Amino acid sequence: MKRDTVIFDFGGVVTSSPFEAFNRLERARGLPRDFIRKVNQLSPDDNAWARFERAEIDSAGFDAAFAEEAKALGHELRGEDVLAVLAGDIRPRMVHALDWLKRQGYHLGCITNNVPSGEGAGMERSGERARAVSEVLVRFDCVIESSKVGIRKPDPRIYQMMLAHFSKPAAACVYLDDLGINCKPAAELGMHAIKVSDEDQALGELAEVLGVERGLF
Repeated sequence: MKRDTVIFDFGGVVTSSPFEAFNRLERARGLPRDFIRKVNQLSPDDNAWARFERAEIDSAGFDAAFAEEAKALGHELRGEDVLAVLAGDIRPRMVHALDWLKRQGYHLGCITNNVPSGEGAGMERSGERARAVSEVLVRFDCVIESSKVGIRKPDPRIYQMMLAHFSKPAAACVYLDDLGINCKPAAELGMHAIKVSDEDQALGELAEVLGVERGLF
């Protein structure tokens, strides 16, 4: 079956990885490397991060709940400090790839775990950053945000929502995400999943899967 639909994660794929910013914060605070990721791996379906991305708590609730989880692991760190460094930089090559795919007639989707607008580092914020993100988002035919639908990856339902929007079988789709845990349900549904480590690797694999020449995007 021809793969004519490409679905992207946003943070860590279209933008630089937030994990890089997390590591910088950890160094600045004298925390163990990947401590923030360790906190976020505790009770991954109902921890502070998961509830915030489903808009079940607000930024104040996240700040306090994350601090409790960090303290349980032996360190002091507020949730608001993590949110302050969350937003990554937009990757120009990924935007170029979106434009190329669009010109070639591919359907483009975005599934992102994010937080509510106005509540920390959401995708819709004021100022120059908001304009830059908006200019990227309009390239997608469909954007599904966890904070708006109340479901977050890796829940299979959020991927099924995208398939339903396009009325496409999973076999027609390629999915890109920087987290293996989020790639797994996409692959189990029948999509071709690409775990993104960096731009070169991701775009090279995408070209191969689509059967196009490397370097076109």
